[in-house]
Amino acid sequence: MAKRTILAPVLILLGVYLILNQGGTMGPGTIFGTFWPTLFVIPLGLFFHWLYFSMIGRGVGLLVPGGLLLTVGIVCQIAMLFGNWGTMWPGFILAPAVGLFELYWFGGKNKWLLIPINILTVLSLLFFTVMSIGSVLSNMSYIQPFVAILLIVGGAYIIMGRKKPM
Repeated sequence: MAKRTILAPVLILLGVYLILNQGGTMGPGTIFGTFWPTLFVIPLGLFFHWLYFSMIGRGVGLLVPGGLLLTVGIVCQIAMLFGNWGTMWPGFILAPAVGLFELYWFGGKNKWLLIPINILTVLSLLFFTVMSIGSVLSNMSYIQPFVAILLIVGGAYIIMGRKKPM
C-alpha cells in the first residue's frame, strides 16, 4: 500500500515531464532540477501534517509550517514544470495564509487569525489576477487593437452618453 501511494505520483509526474519535455535531455540532474519541490519540499510539508494527525490534535503548531511548505512546494513545482515564475510568485504570499488557516481550523478557531489570513489571501489573489491578466494580454498581442478600439468607444460613450433632461 505504501509503495503504491509513493510510486503512483512519481510515475505520473515523470510521465507529465516526458510529455512536456519532448526532445529535451533527460538525466538525473535534469530530473532533480525539475522535480526538487516534489522530492524535498512537498514531502516535508506532508511530514508535518502526518506528525500532527498522528498525534491526534497535539502539537497544533505543526500545521503552520506544514501548510506553508506544502503550498510553497506546489507553487514551485507548477512554476518549474511550466516555467512561469512571473505568474506563480503570489503563491508565496498565499503560503502563510494556508498555514495560518490550518492553525485556525484545527486549533481552536481563534477569530483573530482570520485577519492575517484574509489579508494575505486577498493580496495573493489580487496579484494572481493581475499577473495572469498581464501574461494573457502579453501572449495575445494581436487582440490589442481590438481592446484599444473597445476602450476608445467605451470612453466616448461615457463622455457623450445619454443627456439627462433638465
